[in-house]
Amino acid sequence: MGFQMIAQEWQTPKIEGYGKIKYFENAAEQPDASIHHKLVFNITDEKEKEGVNAGLWRIARTLNLFEAAKMPSEKLEVVAVVHGEATYLALSEAMYQKKYNKPNPNLELLKLLKANGVKVYVCGQALSGRDFEPKDMNEYTQLALSALTVLSNYQHKGYALIQ
Repeated sequence: MGFQMIAQEWQTPKIEGYGKIKYFENAAEQPDASIHHKLVFNITDEKEKEGVNAGLWRIARTLNLFEAAKMPSEKLEVVAVVHGEATYLALSEAMYQKKYNKPNPNLELLKLLKANGVKVYVCGQALSGRDFEPKDMNEYTQLALSALTVLSNYQHKGYALIQ
């Protein structure tokens, strides 16, 4: 009997409207339900995918892939640290509007990620280095002393680094 891939439609089963996936039930490698998956995403640039930060989009895709594979949500922990040019996604609507003259396109996705247990930190050093303060942040991100401390802390706690 030959191996067959059944073509699937693009879908967003967990984070609606973001991080679309095609799920292949017969793919040789699937998320392993015997593992407690702990991931820390390092988001450093402002590149966009489908209108939102590409790093946040990848997190949405990850959650969608694990959902499609019927991975229990308690088996997946996701943390992200935002710094470098990506720092601006952590701004409030008012501050983003002031900087870019348009609404922050990441707020809805950040809200959905937070509602699904994703912790998003912004580097305090990157925020300050761009002349912003913690009061300028949106409600879906948390202030960290630095990206370096987030990455170090979470990797020591067993989180796999996703670049």
